[in-house]
Amino acid sequence: MSAPEPGYDWGALVNDLNALLRLKTTIIGMKLFEDVAELQAIPKLRRPKAIHTTDQIVGMAARLGWTVGITASDLVGEQCRAIIGLAPQDEEWRSGKRYIGIWHETAEDARRRQEALHVVKAGRYQAMVVSPLVQGRLDPPDICLIFANPAQMILLINGLQWKGYKRFDWSVVGESACADSWGRALATGQPSLSLPCFAERRYGGVPDDELLIALPPSYLPIAIEGLKALSKNGLRYPIPPYGIQNDVREGMGASY
Repeated sequence: MSAPEPGYDWGALVNDLNALLRLKTTIIGMKLFEDVAELQAIPKLRRPKAIHTTDQIVGMAARLGWTVGITASDLVGEQCRAIIGLAPQDEEWRSGKRYIGIWHETAEDARRRQEALHVVKAGRYQAMVVSPLVQGRLDPPDICLIFANPAQMILLINGLQWKGYKRFDWSVVGESACADSWGRALATGQPSLSLPCFAERRYGGVPDDELLIALPPSYLPIAIEGLKALSKNGLRYPIPPYGIQNDVREGMGASY
């Protein structure tokens, strides 16, 4: 996993992002643990009393501000467990047979979707914790999760591209889109954008207008530096409509 340099001020990072993007949803961290006993050292940790999806666990942190720790037995099925490496990605899982006739027409379609997912390699980790980043209880988290509307999200991405430009190539697996966000970011250590899927919206409480980006915390200062530079240039959120019938030359002259 990618980790930031020590000594980051999580509160300052969150305050900067909220000030620059006016985010309405709590920025959270996610961390995997090799030993369940490590969870005992995390302050104010909640453990589920029911069976949940990973989407719900993430939602508890992002929507309610809770710090929540889970093991495989707290999650509803192999899909949630396997994506974060808490269950084997074995032949039965790869077959995707439970999705035939529901999400996919044929067995081949279901298998191809399963094989397209980004997942954490199974066998190393036994637990996962999510927590609001500002609380500093995961120091550092493996990744941060930022929910934002499309306008906020493109400016965040522009901030990442301000210095040391890099083209981002992301994919869409469809259902199980958490593999596009936290699955991919945990597996690759790279920023990973997703369109939250049906389950994330139905069970995780993700609003219609929100996208999700997962990224190692070392990218946050990069994004903030870029966002501040863009803001000085008048490229900031909210993006005011210019008017579809106005002469565009004055506006374009200022921003392009």
